[in-house]
Amino acid sequence: MELNKKANQKVEVECRECKRKTRHLILASADISGSERLSWDYEMHWTSSSQIVQCQGCETVSFRRVSSDSENTPIQVGPNEYVDDELIELFPGPIQSRDPLSDSHILPSKVQRIYEETIRALNGTQPVLCGIGIRALIETVAKEKRASSRDLYGKINDLVSHGVLTQEGADILHKLRTLGNDAAHEVKPHSERQLGLAMDVVENLLQGVYILPHHAKSTF
Repeated sequence: MELNKKANQKVEVECRECKRKTRHLILASADISGSERLSWDYEMHWTSSSQIVQCQGCETVSFRRVSSDSENTPIQVGPNEYVDDELIELFPGPIQSRDPLSDSHILPSKVQRIYEETIRALNGTQPVLCGIGIRALIETVAKEKRASSRDLYGKINDLVSHGVLTQEGADILHKLRTLGNDAAHEVKPHSERQLGLAMDVVENLLQGVYILPHHAKSTF
């Protein structure tokens, strides 16, 4: 353990009082690291940094924890640019502001219920439940559109053959399917950035499959 290794550094943190990301000063920190042998030829390494941070705008003090391990895969943010897939937790958690789609009442009842529960999991900083919800939402849409395959991989491909999805859309949903599998089977939390992007994709799907066709039919 190393004490105050990161003290006096400044980081961008979602401030609960300012309702946005602001610069925070790390007042104190405790950094620990370790390893665990998973098999005779493989060892997992992990790190965790616990920090007391203070907003440089409103001066609110919070507790921040940043953790990562060698099992995490870096996120590609550019052609040759990667960032570490870290799990960042803030206590008390920031008040999330992602609202459901304004026309979510148009969605079929089962789709609407799972969608709104997934939004609440995202806003409540529950990354595992949010990842599971995203997978369940995709599967519910596929069933509602009468995709006939037994597994979700096949159901997504069925949506292409039924004209509900483009192939490009199916490729994106396959990535979200993998994200949901990791949450459901490996209990793996994904980053806020990954889950936010996944919800953007899912909402585009709901708009294209249900909401826009509904408005087009009623308007024309």
